[in-house]
Amino acid sequence: MLALTLEEFMVELNDGAIKNVGPNNKAVTAKMFDVESAEARAFGDKRVKLVFEDEDENEIQISLFPEDVQKIVDDIDALEDESAVFD
Repeated sequence: MLALTLEEFMVELNDGAIKNVGPNNKAVTAKMFDVESAEARAFGDKRVKLVFEDEDENEIQISLFPEDVQKIVDDIDALEDESAVFD
């Protein structure tokens, strides 16, 4: 399941074209639950792309620098040691 929260979001639909309406102060939060597949792969020369897909084929792609990926790996290692999630 993919849940999107859109704030200050307004667009104009005219003859099939979508156009931003109002100031560019929009924000979005994306949450994906029940992930069916997850993978990491190289993205260009300096980044890692994380790709997540659910059963409905919704997809989220996230591009991170290696140091950010390492922080996530460290967080997961800590969870393995400290949390019941991995029991």
